Amino acid sequence: MQKILIIINDAPYGSEKAYNALRVAMTLQKEHSAEVEVKIFLLADAVFCGLPNQTTPNGFYNIERMLQSVIQKGGEVKSCGGCSEARGVDKIPFIDGIKLSNMKEFAQWTVMCDKVLSF
Repeated sequence: MQKILIIINDAPYGSEKAYNALRVAMTLQKEHSAEVEVKIFLLADAVFCGLPNQTTPNGFYNIERMLQSVIQKGGEVKSCGGCSEARGVDKIPFIDGIKLSNMKEFAQWTVMCDKVLSF
């Protein structure tokens, strides 16, 4: 099984980087579920993607729902602990299934994955 690491660096809203990263993740899971394992690492302002209770206008994409979909389909999502701490969100509960992590684990994922995509 091919392992794909998707790195998200930007906040959930304001640019479409997180949205496009999650669209790729969801499409990989839908079209290649038997062949691909998806891992997502949230860095920098992307740690805000992992916070629950996001409210968006009707018809607007919702990063929380997209992450929940990836997790429900077996994707693994980690949030950088140092980035979360620097932004004051390390003590706030994340979306179910998202865990705080660190650079050591991020480096391990980078080495173990066959492909790395950065948004």
